[in-house]
Amino acid sequence: MQTPADRAYPAHWEADVVLRDGGTARIRPITPDDADRLVAFYEQVSDESKYYRFFAPYPRLSDRDVRRFTHHDYVDRVGLAATVRGEIIATVRYDRIDGDGRPAHTAPTGTGDGVPQEAVRAGQAEVAFLVQDAHQGRGLASAMLEHVGAVARERGIRRFIAEVLPANTKMIKVFTDAGYSQRRSFEDGSVHLTLDLEPTEASLAVMHAREQRAEGRSVQRLLAPASVAVVGVSRTPGGAGRTVLESLRAAGFTGRTYAVNHALDPSPDPDRVPDLGGAAAFRSVRDVPERVDLAVVAVPAAEVADVVADCGEHGVQGLVVLSADFTRDGQRELVRHARSYGMRVIGPNALGIMNTAPDVRLNATPSPRMPRRGRVGLFTQSGAIGIALLEGLHRRGAGLSTFVSAGNRADVSGNDVLQFWDEDPDTDVALMYLESIGNPRKFTRLAKRISVRKPVVVVKGARHSGSAPPPGHAAPASRTPAATVSSLLRQAGVITVDTVTEQVDAGALLASQPLPAGPRVALLGNTESLSLLTHDACLTDGLRPLPARDLTTAATTGDFREAVREALAEAQTDAVVVTAIPGVGEVPVGSLADALADAASGAEKPLAVVHLAIAGLDEALATRGIPSYPSPERAVRALAHAVRHAAWRRDAQEPGRVPQFDVDEGAAARLVARATRGDGSGEDAPGARTAHPAAARAARPTTVAAAEPGLHGSLPLGQAGTAELLGHYGIAVQPTLPAASADDAVAAARRLGYPVALKTTAPHLRHRADLGGVRLDVASKHQLRRAYADLTSSLGKPAELRPVVQAMAPRGVDTVVRAAVDPSIGAVLSFGLAGAPSELLGDTAQRLVPATDRDVQGLVRSLRAAPLLFGWRGAQPVDTAALEDLLLRVSRLLDDHPRIVAVDLEPVVVAPRGLTVLGAAVRVAEPPPRGDLGRRTLPAY
Repeated sequence: MQTPADRAYPAHWEADVVLRDGGTARIRPITPDDADRLVAFYEQVSDESKYYRFFAPYPRLSDRDVRRFTHHDYVDRVGLAATVRGEIIATVRYDRIDGDGRPAHTAPTGTGDGVPQEAVRAGQAEVAFLVQDAHQGRGLASAMLEHVGAVARERGIRRFIAEVLPANTKMIKVFTDAGYSQRRSFEDGSVHLTLDLEPTEASLAVMHAREQRAEGRSVQRLLAPASVAVVGVSRTPGGAGRTVLESLRAAGFTGRTYAVNHALDPSPDPDRVPDLGGAAAFRSVRDVPERVDLAVVAVPAAEVADVVADCGEHGVQGLVVLSADFTRDGQRELVRHARSYGMRVIGPNALGIMNTAPDVRLNATPSPRMPRRGRVGLFTQSGAIGIALLEGLHRRGAGLSTFVSAGNRADVSGNDVLQFWDEDPDTDVALMYLESIGNPRKFTRLAKRISVRKPVVVVKGARHSGSAPPPGHAAPASRTPAATVSSLLRQAGVITVDTVTEQVDAGALLASQPLPAGPRVALLGNTESLSLLTHDACLTDGLRPLPARDLTTAATTGDFREAVREALAEAQTDAVVVTAIPGVGEVPVGSLADALADAASGAEKPLAVVHLAIAGLDEALATRGIPSYPSPERAVRALAHAVRHAAWRRDAQEPGRVPQFDVDEGAAARLVARATRGDGSGEDAPGARTAHPAAARAARPTTVAAAEPGLHGSLPLGQAGTAELLGHYGIAVQPTLPAASADDAVAAARRLGYPVALKTTAPHLRHRADLGGVRLDVASKHQLRRAYADLTSSLGKPAELRPVVQAMAPRGVDTVVRAAVDPSIGAVLSFGLAGAPSELLGDTAQRLVPATDRDVQGLVRSLRAAPLLFGWRGAQPVDTAALEDLLLRVSRLLDDHPRIVAVDLEPVVVAPRGLTVLGAAVRVAEPPPRGDLGRRTLPAY
């Protein structure tokens, strides 16, 4: 028997999706109010499609059919509809069945949560689709299978069963191409398909590939329209709309342009079309007699809703909204309204878009200058930064392929543009200025895939503005520390830079030069002092400069040509930096640029030029594809980015492996399940006291879950539960015993064996040896009593200090291992050295879970304080192999158990042989739904 809650309308199933052709549709549960819409939809379906659905001629739906298809309990019987303009264009439904194929909702008993017991045992349902013929081939059935599959899993269904006529090859292909584990047979004249709904690597790969094609296509439609209407064009020059229209005409847009001004006077001659700014003008987009692919909206925010309706009814494919002054709710309504018509939105508060392709020549921005053709793609969230980057690229001679300034990015985001650039043959380098990342998990996934072939250079604005996105931005707040996000972006192959100047510098080199094979840099030029500065800059940025070659100020163009050619041919050289100042003789900049280009021709090593006070050389080199810089530091920094990116690509070819460990996953899962239910599994025995260093830690967090123990209703495991759970994964925790009195401390030491440590577990004193809360190497009961008395007399009463006794660990380096689930990016493994200096300097490193053996090797070595682990100043190196093993086990623990939201091991003392975990804490909670498993959706902020 279903509960009232189960019968309630499941609003969280509603979602907007991008279809194969780049248009959008809304998927939502079917309700009784859809009766008329369902009948109208069915009337638009061909007789052949009806036959395929019902296995017999079925010209119309009876009243009984309509009721059955619109009344659902949202547990055993579920129907979903895809809609555009409020009309149904496709449906899917499932009916739960038992093992004998009978409807499961007729079963008399249940589990108490609305799901019948027989259905739980069977866990299966029949599924069927129907897509309007005019919309077949758009990927609707595939998208709806993902969504109805996610709904079914939520309702305890693990298998779909489908009966399909052999002639219905399109629907058979939908099922067989989905990537799910499946079985197929031929019975009674139909194809019998059984699909296991648990996501697999294959199904996720299929989903991501479809997502890439659909989202990329949706951006491509915006960037390559055959016709553009500018809404809000004034009668006189000036204003955003008129300026955009002039930019379109000046760029030589190859399609049709229209001007829209609702205040135009009606023409007395219906055959005469008014003109505004050289384009045919109309009072409304609806009045345009031909198809409009893209509308640029430059009207006050209060008028945008009417414009969206006009565009939607006219069949416009996408909008660029320059209008500003939207509230967050206003932006949501704008996007909801546009998507209901199948349109995507760039903006609001956008600068616009550009496409330099010769067959498009689109400049839909107020900026009058069309960039030169090139291989750099540019995305910005700020119009002002976008203008600055366009100007910087122009000065450096780095041509543009496409440009998108998304403003508040209420709909189209950097993720969508990355999907487009992934397969865009005209883009080799992606530059992105981001002030917020709405979906970091997806962004890192996309960036990692794209960076293998195309460098992605990101400058992150608003890094120090806290968790909230910039005002007006349609992005969820994130509590993820900026350092963590940057670290994970670098792990995904993203080149992160601090300024837009540095971004342009890196983009100019990456777009015109091959990637270096290593860090060895040859230096040559006609100025020894400038070469020495370049040498120092190389050392600062981790490169390996070779001895500089001084050509003297008397060097000719021939001298430069031969020196560069020899340096590039040298086997010990990976890159060449040329330094130049005005020489003794007059050297034409064109001749010098020709000499350098001739020397570099055919070389597979990068060449960069640093020059001072040589007028015209920048432009001369840019036209020949050689980047130049006004200072050694900027040139070397750009080259260093290229060196590190090349190294990342080489590592990405061999990403490492996730080792298999002999762990008791089943026992750990049962313990975590009990603790999550709060049945006492996480409690310690009476009289015991939790002594986890992280249980009430006030130190600065690395991840969200570790920072806020109450987040998402998480529960702490007790000391015994924590030790047992970690023990199932081969992680031993040094026993800790409470010491409420001096006698208790002596008894505890007797059990553990001397020498011992006596320490407080009060939050304000934890890990603060400088405050006197720790006594080490206590060798006897007499010393222990004195230490206890001193501790309690100087710092407070035992009830406040909560002292504990622990056996001493072998001497080594104190470290901290943490792992936590961040809602926006997933599970993150972090590592750092223990102590205030590391926390103050933020010297921690992170990797995504599951981590490979190569990941943890890099994790350990990426700290600035890592030399302390490897024998700094003559100390004995510690057992980093044991440390890497521990990191891999913690990673495996979180990957195996989604209910574990945080693990803190602090401190972990790493000795020359082995390590000791002195403190541990674990928190558990019901995992939040994973938006990246099983269905594609557009974000709805």
